[in-house]
Amino acid sequence: MERIGYTSPPRDLDAVFAALADPTRRAILSRLAAGEASVNEIAAPFRMSQPAVSRHLKVLERAGLIERNVDKQRRPARLKAGPMAAAVSWLEEFRQFWSSSFDQLDGLLHELKKAAPKGERK
Repeated sequence: MERIGYTSPPRDLDAVFAALADPTRRAILSRLAAGEASVNEIAAPFRMSQPAVSRHLKVLERAGLIERNVDKQRRPARLKAGPMAAAVSWLEEFRQFWSSSFDQLDGLLHELKKAAPKGERK
């Protein structure tokens, strides 16, 4: 039996999950999925200061989820999906576990339904 979760996860997986734990950072990533954007463009829909958005961007950058380049006087942010793929891969192990568990439960319920007297079936 394979021991789920005992493999060595990617080194930065904790940073990725910590960055994804905040709804503002998830919203920023969703915005960047549509294309690169400046801090002002990212900050526009939020009720927070530009420095607060910049702090969120730094967390995302440290986690490797975005990269920022210098383009004249702008520093546009761009999504980097690689670290998210590592998180999805790690979570996939648990999806397989739950899928197997639900299949077993479905089989058990089917057997119980077949064994129940006709008057008790629904």
